[in-house]
Amino acid sequence: MPDRNQAALDFLLTRRSRPAKTLTGPAPDRTALDPVLTAAARSPDHGKLEPWRFIVLERGAMARLAELVGERGVALGEPPEQITKAQSAFADSPLAVVVVSSPVDSPKVPQIEQTLSAGAVCLSLLNAALASGWGANWLTGWASHDRQFMRDGLGLGDHEMVAGIIHIGTETSAPPERPRPDVAAITTWVET
Repeated sequence: MPDRNQAALDFLLTRRSRPAKTLTGPAPDRTALDPVLTAAARSPDHGKLEPWRFIVLERGAMARLAELVGERGVALGEPPEQITKAQSAFADSPLAVVVVSSPVDSPKVPQIEQTLSAGAVCLSLLNAALASGWGANWLTGWASHDRQFMRDGLGLGDHEMVAGIIHIGTETSAPPERPRPDVAAITTWVET
């Protein structure tokens, strides 16, 4: 049997995202966030292309983006309650890290593998924040898929997209456990 890291396995078996609306300040400062970002950057990356990057949004940026979400929501004809919900995600969060999928031209590594790598970075970032004692949640939403919001609000290039927005702060209440997938029902064993 291989050596087992029981503490890490226990963490993964019990990890639970914290709803963004339950997060408040303080949020991690640059020193506290650095090991979280470093852990996330250790995600699988076929070809060592680093087809992703981080944008750390502090309070001022969050307020600016909440305003832009309102403008874009009206322009796109989003329902008022969806605009308010999307604005709140930015306005009420103490800090967020945008994981940007930034594919690289490669004859060996298809773009889908690079996109999946950015998703792995999101999960690693979320888990690293939780393991560091912070409350954290991975959100996206309609605004993060709007090309004009990505360009004007986040400075993304035309070839880039938001893989995830990881909100990080101090949790105000622990959420109850929720139902989890029935692993036996979603697993197929192939012997031959």
